[in-house]
Amino acid sequence: MTGNELPEIVTPIPGPRSRAWVDRLALRECPAITARRARRAAVLGRADDDPPVWVQAQGVNVRDADGNLLVDLTAGFGASSVGHANPKVVAAGQAQLAQLPHAMGDAYFHPGRVLLLEKLAAITGLERAILGSSGSDAVEAALKTAAIASGRDGVLAFDGSYHGLSYGALTVTGYKSGAFRGPFDGQLGHHVRHGPFGGPIPDLDGIGAVIVEPIQGRGGIRLPPPGWLEALADATRKAGALLIFDEIFTGMGRTGDWFAFQGAGVRPDLLCIGKGLGGGFPISACLGSARVMDAWGASTGEAIHTQTFLGNPTGCAMALAVISVIEQQQLRDHALREGTWFAAALAELPGVLGVRGRGLMVAPELGSATRALAASRGMLRRGWIVLPAGEAGDVLAFTPPLTVARGVLEGAVAALAEVLEELE
Repeated sequence: MTGNELPEIVTPIPGPRSRAWVDRLALRECPAITARRARRAAVLGRADDDPPVWVQAQGVNVRDADGNLLVDLTAGFGASSVGHANPKVVAAGQAQLAQLPHAMGDAYFHPGRVLLLEKLAAITGLERAILGSSGSDAVEAALKTAAIASGRDGVLAFDGSYHGLSYGALTVTGYKSGAFRGPFDGQLGHHVRHGPFGGPIPDLDGIGAVIVEPIQGRGGIRLPPPGWLEALADATRKAGALLIFDEIFTGMGRTGDWFAFQGAGVRPDLLCIGKGLGGGFPISACLGSARVMDAWGASTGEAIHTQTFLGNPTGCAMALAVISVIEQQQLRDHALREGTWFAAALAELPGVLGVRGRGLMVAPELGSATRALAASRGMLRRGWIVLPAGEAGDVLAFTPPLTVARGVLEGAVAALAEVLEELE
């Protein structure tokens, strides 16, 4: 496995070993996570439509339990930004694990934490940060910071937005709100309003924070109209509120810049990053200007926002390695160049109604959820992993590792052309 190979299929997907593992998982894991068979069967007419079970990965490639070599065009939900098991990132993690795998959160730190915070400040222009373990951690740190700095509880978020599913993040998530927020509405705060993404900017009276994805990820790789982010920033500042950019999906070079806000020419007060930051290891950060972050004040005893794994040494080491790989291999330029080619090639396919995105964050529009899901499963049977996205589920979301080769993207275009022809 070199990390940029085309699929090699040796059994039907899913194969018998993958099915056996899924059967065992379904006995022990909460069915809300595992039991998707009924939904897939209803849409596709197949009762055995299980996922392949991963056992090895390198670059864009994944080996499943049955020996099939697959191509992951999602980068593991965007987390494997520089490729699965990137050798430099793995080596950094292994070296740190052998020396100091864990420290003590806010109480006792290690040099790697300092080095990572300094590097993040250099590439974002934001001087202070709170480290965490997940994207939801970063979002909740940003919301707390905004409340302290602005003195206001009100938050404006947007329809179709996805910020995570822990309680604080769930409250601002607009994506499929009935399904995700509905069951827990009685336990959620009601200080959040949701406006139309890319539409008229609502009145910001009483609002202390505005949180937005510069490009909606799970919401279908939706870009706002030109100038909308600038207008949102102006309105936010005039209202005395803080602007939070959630770049957990768009960050770390995916759009051709370190972060999408840099390409948009808008500087947020707070920035949430995660996913690709650790190259597959769970680490995140909320970054902010010194003015905003210093509103917390100095700790007078126990920290009022912390966690056991804050600034975990292994995560810091791997994040520093990810940044180094992106810089040394010029992966931001690669993402923009290859993503531009890929989007243009997808747009030429019969059955594709349009293509949206930037860099290696690309979504062909297929017109319906049924068609997009069928296309996703048709791609998987050929060894290509790509998922439907958007509240309507009518697009395919391509977010491959930034290391993806042109030949792999060409193969993906050819495979999707076959799949779409079958659906006609």
